[in-house]
Amino acid sequence: MDLSLSPEQQEIRKLVRDFAGREVKPRADAIDHSGEFPRDLVKKAAELGLLGILVPDAYQGAGLDHLSFAIFVEEVAHYSASTAGILDVHGSVGTEPIVLFGTEDQKRRWLPDLARGEKLAAFALTEPEAGSDAAHLKTTASRNGHGYLLNGSKIFITNAGEAGLYIVMASTRPGSGAEGITAFLVGGDNPGLKVGPKFKKMGLNGSAIAEVHLDNCAVDEADRLGDEGQGFRIAMRALDSGRIGISAQAVGLAQGALDDAVAYAKERKQFGKPIAELQTIQNKIADMAVKTRAARWMTWKAAALCDAGRPFTKEASMAKLFSTDAAMEITLDALQVFGGYGYLEEYPMARRVRDAKACQIYEGTNQVQRVVIARELVRS
Repeated sequence: MDLSLSPEQQEIRKLVRDFAGREVKPRADAIDHSGEFPRDLVKKAAELGLLGILVPDAYQGAGLDHLSFAIFVEEVAHYSASTAGILDVHGSVGTEPIVLFGTEDQKRRWLPDLARGEKLAAFALTEPEAGSDAAHLKTTASRNGHGYLLNGSKIFITNAGEAGLYIVMASTRPGSGAEGITAFLVGGDNPGLKVGPKFKKMGLNGSAIAEVHLDNCAVDEADRLGDEGQGFRIAMRALDSGRIGISAQAVGLAQGALDDAVAYAKERKQFGKPIAELQTIQNKIADMAVKTRAARWMTWKAAALCDAGRPFTKEASMAKLFSTDAAMEITLDALQVFGGYGYLEEYPMARRVRDAKACQIYEGTNQVQRVVIARELVRS
């Protein structure tokens, strides 16, 4: 499979790289230290048409592919994983389910606003007692005339409080596991939806992650995404392609750490010469570069399979597992190159390490990725 970039993909890469270097890089440290949600950066990304990369042009999106989306996420994450995570969740698991499973009315109601960035999207699957065991949700959706009443709580929801749309998974047949899960489109202004305080986290400080409470949250039947009982399949398909985005976020983190480590090693002198001339530092940099390149190619391969309409569940999980583990290793190794300075918050390495850890956890922990990969191999 040819993984070279098309002229259009190269143009996207240049556009996002310029945007990230000009707008994201100068704000990255301040966003991390203050925990401020970067609405200005989201708005500027929207003005460039980057929030609708996976939305067809018929609904005012860019109509591009998953490889273009991965490039977009990587280039933003090179400087700010927080900002990349916000944009990734919006564009993938928050928007793509409507593209894939929505009715024509749902697409016309929601996709143009999402593509223009007039509304942000969130994906509400995880619950306090249903994380990796996503089939056993306690949030219910009971029939109420021509619609449903949703009751329950979701946790660790990215873009919570900022989103104008939540894709919510709830059980229409409690006790029936995956077969009873149904997906719903819930507006952020729905009076039955309440958002808890933003979590104080060890990393990704600019992203808004919180608990979402549904208290007799009324939705019309027209707000059901797909058929009753189809929600688990919708969620798993969303997570498959969402893992491409998380992999790209990890690659961006790794590449940023590698670039910083190389630049620092060329400037920092010990024993009368730059530490970049020391064999032990060269070995570390070489290993970091190899892991970063491998992670990028695995991510691009999963994206290419998805775009070709071929099965990609296994490859997406492999990319997510390898890329996020690599990002954790690479950011720690880069911090070590910085020595004592790497431990200081005024340098970017501490932030990169803290941000990288989250990538091993969300959208399916890396332990769950191993289960998915093994399951796919046994089935084949």
